[in-house]
Amino acid sequence: MKREGMWSLKLSTAALVLIPVAIGINYIGKFFAELLRLPLWLDSIGTALASMLAGPIVGALSGAINNIIYGLTVSPISFVYAITSVAIGLTVGIMAYKGWISNLWKAIVMGLVVGLVAAVVSTPINIGFWGGQTGNVWGDALYAFLLAHNYPVWLASFLDEIVVDIPDKVATIVVAFAIFKGLPKGLISLFGGGKEIEKL
Repeated sequence: MKREGMWSLKLSTAALVLIPVAIGINYIGKFFAELLRLPLWLDSIGTALASMLAGPIVGALSGAINNIIYGLTVSPISFVYAITSVAIGLTVGIMAYKGWISNLWKAIVMGLVVGLVAAVVSTPINIGFWGGQTGNVWGDALYAFLLAHNYPVWLASFLDEIVVDIPDKVATIVVAFAIFKGLPKGLISLFGGGKEIEKL
């Protein structure tokens, strides 16, 4: 069964069920990352999995709704990064549709691309709202070091973001890829996977 199109706005029952599952995965990952002060975000695994299964629209919705819920319940800072989650969902969905989850190495490359996209989108937000910091203790330590050595704020902020985003998004995509590959093909077909995904 082929998708009606990568950008189809018709959400199947399976896709509607997938969104809260993806949000739950994101929420739990982010909560534990913050609780344990990990050098990762771990807040996009559900978004990536939803994008792989049901396309960029479902992935973007999952990511944005997760940020809104997390912002309402735990950390208001999460609200402004909904746009980053949308960018992640769209990027993963497009790349998955084009066959970038056919093997582990392609998934790793996807993780690098998603990390770069997330850093580019988040850096202006970081500068506008937090003076360039990310709120991640590891990245912010690098930010402080760079500013102390007279690097420009935009560069320090971008490197602050990317030093966390690249390993985080590679880990995120690899975990989502592993879950995806472990699912029965019959279940994957419920989400209307395209011909590129059906070959996996």
